[in-house]
Amino acid sequence: MKDLRNKAQEVIEQVNRYVLGKKPEVREVMIAILAGGHVLLEDMPGVGKTTMAVAFSKSMGLECRRVQFTPDVMPSDLTGFSIYQREKGEFVYQKGSLFCNLLLADELNRASPKTQSAFPQKKKV
Repeated sequence: MKDLRNKAQEVIEQVNRYVLGKKPEVREVMIAILAGGHVLLEDMPGVGKTTMAVAFSKSMGLECRRVQFTPDVMPSDLTGFSIYQREKGEFVYQKGSLFCNLLLADELNRASPKTQSAFPQKKKV
């Protein structure tokens, strides 16, 4: 348990080097990550939300992707799709943006409800 606490504290310190003035938020994001939860960051434009996400992903060695949501983003942009490859004579699955460790969904409220529903739902225990 101490090892996990030390690693979490190290990540928090690394993120705080890049994100200034957001120590409580950084701590709360770390708690959410440890709990296996999701995080919704709401704030004014230009205050470091993207920087925070990228800092967490780099500090933890995670694959990070960013999706800028607009009304024309389709569910398959998130989940992926199969495309026929003539050379192979078969359909090949192309992974969507959800296939990463940390997804920054920027301006999610601009996506259609159909697209928003493509996000995985947390299983209730």
